[in-house]
Amino acid sequence: MFSPKERLFMERAFELAVECFNNEEVPVGAVVVKDEKIIGEGRNKVISENDVTSHAEINAIRDASRNIKNYRLNNCSMYVTLEPCHMCAKALVDARISSMVFAALEPKTGSVVSIDNFLDKKILNHHVTYNYGLMADESSNLLKEFFKIRR
Repeated sequence: MFSPKERLFMERAFELAVECFNNEEVPVGAVVVKDEKIIGEGRNKVISENDVTSHAEINAIRDASRNIKNYRLNNCSMYVTLEPCHMCAKALVDARISSMVFAALEPKTGSVVSIDNFLDKKILNHHVTYNYGLMADESSNLLKEFFKIRR
């Protein structure tokens, strides 16, 4: 179902999530890929930056856009360890990301399949294809451990 290359990209996103965990941030990591090369990386920095918009996906998009000097990320894919919220899903659309793979479902705020099917809306001016489940157990377990420690 998922290729070895996709696994490598998700493994890098997971490494970024572990960095979050170690820095007491909600452990979510994301990478943006173009032509089978990572062009952007992001991890949650909501707490450290006191910025509710500093999600892994947004930070990965910002990094990729800076690196290619274009706010449009045509023909790019994103790999992220947790199902995106509505804000991040809309950012994927606006950035013109072509496809996205996420690891774990987010039953409370996940906008792709859990509480909404946002990316399937016909009204959107850009369509992002998606798949999920790659490294879902690892990502889910990391999140569970993070919240177990914090409670």
